[in-house]
This record gives sequence, structure tokens and C-alpha cells, in this order.
Amino acid sequence: MRRKAFVASLAAVLTLAACGDDDDDAGTDATDADATVAPASAATEAPATEAGTSEPASTETDGTGTSEPSSTGTGGTTAGSMAGGDIELADGEVFVTGSSTVEPISIRVGELAAEMSGGGLAVTVEGPGTGDGFATFCDGGADITDASRPINEDEAAACEDNGIEYVELEVAIDGLTVATNPVNDAVTCLDIPGLYALVGSESEGMAAWSDATDLATEVESAYGADFPDAPLDISGPGEESGTYDSFVEFAIADLAEARGEAEATRADYSSSPNDNLIVEGIESSESSLGWVGYAYYVAEQARMKAIEIDAGDGCVAPTEATITDGSYPFSRTLYIYVSTAAAEENPAVASFVDLYLSPEGLGVVADAGYVDLPAERVQAARDAWSAR
Repeated sequence: MRRKAFVASLAAVLTLAACGDDDDDAGTDATDADATVAPASAATEAPATEAGTSEPASTETDGTGTSEPSSTGTGGTTAGSMAGGDIELADGEVFVTGSSTVEPISIRVGELAAEMSGGGLAVTVEGPGTGDGFATFCDGGADITDASRPINEDEAAACEDNGIEYVELEVAIDGLTVATNPVNDAVTCLDIPGLYALVGSESEGMAAWSDATDLATEVESAYGADFPDAPLDISGPGEESGTYDSFVEFAIADLAEARGEAEATRADYSSSPNDNLIVEGIESSESSLGWVGYAYYVAEQARMKAIEIDAGDGCVAPTEATITDGSYPFSRTLYIYVSTAAAEENPAVASFVDLYLSPEGLGVVADAGYVDLPAERVQAARDAWSAR
């Protein structure tokens, strides 16, 4: 059942009252599979890390999920701009599901919609994962699904079978970040064969970094000989996550295919759809290994250290510059998929996407911890939306 978004002022009060400054409380869990939405001011008021970057977070609705939008503001419509044009924000409800990585962006655009419409446009956002989001979306259960990878053939076929037509829109760039505990000085850079040896299906049962040395040497890693004799405590997303799929694509798939192995990670690690729990896992072991979206790394740099990636041209750290220019090997595009029927039948959906692609909407990408698309890709997304 869809649940209306909290109004900005009420949600902010409830969030502060219930959660204080605790970023890991369930009320501010950015990856909770329940329908969530952040207060309208969260894009600028979320607690900052030492680096001065807000943690991506969402605020859960109350037990009933029936809080009504505020009556303040303009009420029905508001003027905005998308590449210089006016936007009319229609009153109504929009349901967004999908990627926990993209969820903070959609939450912040939803906050903006609530603020600009005086609460008339209520956007509910949940983040069960890219795969689960496509399953709901292609079954007709959501207006929009967030995705940290493109739709795959099976998902596209499911949408086609159910008569769900959609438009794919790029909204941001992310750098999948491989991380460890900040005190782990033994590991600063890894290559793809090294990651395969540590996390691929052939590493099942290996309990220490050094257990993977022989396999790393076999697959020609330049870093395996330096693996420390320390516990290998792995935390990462599960198979429902687009971040899991992206990691397999980046670090596992090619070697697995060449060696006749499963294109999957080892199964014996701590997996969760909740990025905050993954961060906790990385922080909890001095010799940890894990992976999250760049926004979660940026927000939690005091709790984990990014491992540089060597894809053949030397070690490269994830930064805004390296992600934008593609020199960081694990850069990826983030998307929203919009049901064209929902946009046609529900003016609130169309106006929400108009706002999403406007300078105001895309302006929250950096606030959420991600990297802005280049201007030509922004225009391509707007053109695709206009031509739907």
C-alpha cells in the first residue's frame, strides 16, 4: 500500500525527536525496504561527516504511514524550470521503488517536490534493491524504479509481458567503492585479479587474506603476495542489489567466465540490503573488506578507507574527478525508469520527473553524495523524457 510522504516540517521534528544525531537508527536508514521519505530539509540539514558531506539517509514514516502533507505553500502547482521551461507540479501521489544507491537522490527530489508544492505532491520512496525494484515495477506495482545498473534482458521481458512500457533516464554517476577499516595499512590498492581471488566463488571458505595468495598468483594479481595474514571479514550487498551486480561485473565476471566458474561472489560473507549495516561491518573489523556506493563512502570516511583500484594503469582512488572522467575503473551510471502509462495517467508522476530532470532537481545529486552527469548527458536524458 502506498503511504504518503511526511510533510517537511513535521518529519523534521519527528526525526530529531526520535533519532537525535544517530545516523544508524532505524528511523534514518537509507536502505530500509519499507516505504520511506526524508524531511524536506534533509538535503542540507543531514549530519555532516568530518569531510563535510551529508550521509545519505531517509526518514521512515510513522506506524500508520498516514501523515498528511502540510497545507502551507502554494498547494496546487508551482513554477520551476527544466532547461529554462516552466514546471507545473501537480498534486497527487508518486511511488518510487528500487535501488538503495539511487534512493537518497529520489528522496531529496521528493523533498523538493513536497516543499515546492506545499505538500500537494507526495512522493513515497523505498529502496529494496535494483533487482527487487524491477520486479515490482515490471509487475505494475510502482510508477518509477531507481536502478544502479541498466535493466537486464529478463527484466525487460517481464515488463513487456505485463505491458509495462518505460523510459530509461540517466540521473547521476556513482563510483562503486571498495573499502576496508582505516587502520588496515597493509592494504591500500587492489587489482581486479586480486579482488577475484578474495571475493570470487573460488575463494569460498578462505578465512584470511593470505589464504587467497595462491589463487591470486594463479590469476596473475600483482598484489596477492602482499595479502596480510589477517582475518578476511567481508561485508557487502546481497544479490537483490544493483551494487552487487555491478561489483560482479567489474571484479568477477570476466575471470569467472574464463575459468569456467560461476559469475558470482562467494556466498560466505555478511550480506545486507542495508548500506548502513555494510558500513558497520567494514568498521567492525580491522582487516575488513567490503563495497558500497560512493555516496556512502563519502559520508562515512571516518569509519572506512577506500581501497584504490588498479585496472592496468596504476592505482586510482574514487574521487569526484576520477569518477566523472571514467579513470576510476568502477564508475557506473545511475538511472530512473519511468512507466510511460503512469506518467500519462497520473500528472503527479510526470511533474515529478520534470522536476527530477530540472536544474533544481539534478542539483541535489551532489548533496546526496554522487557525481553530476556531464551537460550533454543531462540533455540526452531530457530529450529522451520529452520524446516518450
